[in-house]
Amino acid sequence: QVQLVESGGGLVQPGGSLRLSCTASGFTLDHYAIAWFRQAPGKEREGVSCISSRDGSSYYVDAVKGRFTISRDATANTVYLHMNSLKPEDTAVYYCAADYQIVGCPYYTSHPGYEFDYWGQGTLVTVSS
Repeated sequence: QVQLVESGGGLVQPGGSLRLSCTASGFTLDHYAIAWFRQAPGKEREGVSCISSRDGSSYYVDAVKGRFTISRDATANTVYLHMNSLKPEDTAVYYCAADYQIVGCPYYTSHPGYEFDYWGQGTLVTVSS
C-alpha cells in the first residue's frame, strides 16, 4: 500500500521539543520533495518547511526559522521535523506531503493547495502549560 504516515505529535510545554516523522511505504522518499504543513483550529493550512530531492536543501518559513529543522533518513525512508523552542502558536495538526519534485521548496510551502502526489493523515501537536 502506497502511503505517507506522520507520527510523533503530542502535548508539550512551551519551550519544549518534539520530533515529527513522515514515513513512506510503497515508494522511495528520496525521489520526492517533502513539505510540512500545519493547520491550527479555525485557520487555513500553512506551509512550515520543505526539503528538496534535488540537492537536499531545506527551506523554512519565517515563523519557524531557527527553531525547526527538517532532515531525511534514507535508510528509514523517513523525513523528520525537529521542533525546538515550541510556542503555543505552534499548536496545530501537522501534515507532510510528497511530490516527485517539479518546482522548488519555496513554491511548495507557499501553495498548500498544490496537487502533491501524496499526503499524510496528520499528527496533532499541542503546546500548552
